[in-house]
Amino acid sequence: MKIHIVEDDRVFNKLIERSLALNPDFEIDTYFDGGNFLRHLPDNPDIVTLDLGLPDFTGEDILKRIKNYNPDIEVIIISGQDSITTAVNLLKEGAYDYITKDENIKDRLLNSVNNIRNKKKLLDEISQLKSEIATKYNFGNAIIGDSPVMKDVFALIQKAVKIPNINVSIYGDTGTGKELVAKTIHYNSLRKNKPFIAVNMGAIPRDLIESELFGHEKGAFTGAILTKKGKFEEAEGGTIFLDEIGEMDINLQVKLLRVLQEREITRVGGNDIIKVNTRIITATNKDLLDEVKQGNFREDLYYRLLGLPIHLPPLKDRQNDIITLSQFFLNSFCEDNDMEGMTFTSRAKKKLLSYNFPGNVRELKAIIELSAVMASDKKIDEENILFNSTTAELDILAEEMTLKEYSERIIRHYLRLYDNNVLKVAKKLDIGKSTIYNMIKRDKESEVEEGDEEEDAQVARNKA
Repeated sequence: MKIHIVEDDRVFNKLIERSLALNPDFEIDTYFDGGNFLRHLPDNPDIVTLDLGLPDFTGEDILKRIKNYNPDIEVIIISGQDSITTAVNLLKEGAYDYITKDENIKDRLLNSVNNIRNKKKLLDEISQLKSEIATKYNFGNAIIGDSPVMKDVFALIQKAVKIPNINVSIYGDTGTGKELVAKTIHYNSLRKNKPFIAVNMGAIPRDLIESELFGHEKGAFTGAILTKKGKFEEAEGGTIFLDEIGEMDINLQVKLLRVLQEREITRVGGNDIIKVNTRIITATNKDLLDEVKQGNFREDLYYRLLGLPIHLPPLKDRQNDIITLSQFFLNSFCEDNDMEGMTFTSRAKKKLLSYNFPGNVRELKAIIELSAVMASDKKIDEENILFNSTTAELDILAEEMTLKEYSERIIRHYLRLYDNNVLKVAKKLDIGKSTIYNMIKRDKESEVEEGDEEEDAQVARNKA
């Protein structure tokens, strides 16, 4: 840390310098007047210890000049005056601390400098985390898929990113990634450096939701011992994500409508009007227009929230993305758990493509992570993939296939059921053994070809 000492008393100047020089991480420069210090202000020190009684400038004037030049420079005032009024005024002007010249100056100064250092370390960590979050929710990293329906979704997300003040409504089944889309929109927009606040409307008790959204004043109700900001105030300048908006109580919808119309809120138990600048993104798995027709959702609120509608397709409509997503989840799981890279066999891929995924992407992720744990080597085979649905094997009509594909799926199911006993399976299904052996042979040949392709790809990567 770079520290500038501005002190005209040479004894105190030397005392401060010696106290701080005990830490080898501090780079210290000393000045005996304000003019000489101001000429070196472009050096951008992290901390300035500033004497109030300089021969050429007042301490107040130097403080203002420092804060006008760079508000991030922390200023510790050191003065012979033990005046509470002076200290309060200087702290209001932006000083970090006010220390009097007494026998405790050394300890108080070191304590204040260490507090500033810890504060700056935390701010650096927060900045790093924000950068990592922005990287995580970059288009290429956050949402995986190149199926035609997802290309339409990407196009709408890009429109939402470019227009940071339009509300966005996201529709889709549970597990399709509605919150992921909301975060992707926020962290790629002009609002990315401001808060993203998520609220699950279905998880908050009805009698607390108003206080949760709009805040409350002290004494507004039993238990309100302190004034509390609501989610809209916390999200100021950023985005508030109202998940499961279809669960919102009809009586509270009127108050939310006013927020949308006037861009202002009033805390529970308060009278002051608080202006808010917040983008609203909503999500639901319900048909809100149908809810309007049934009288469960206000029509005027529906159209206020609609903004830019984005519909997320279920995973069963994204066949092209299932294997891509599976490999992505597998790679992420292996990396997070310090495991060697793994791949899927052709039989495993066929099994994944044969399933309907009622839980959508969320279910796929859980299935892939479990398969990585169940596998005994670097290859994930069909027996390692365990579906959560009890009807998964019976739901053979969930998608359109040829009769041959249906037959092979049934044969594989019985082979798994009877531990690959070909004779028993042939008897159970009343088919020839050669039919089963030919299918097994084709599966093995397909797996060998896949292995050769993977080996060729690895060779190409090594050469590159």
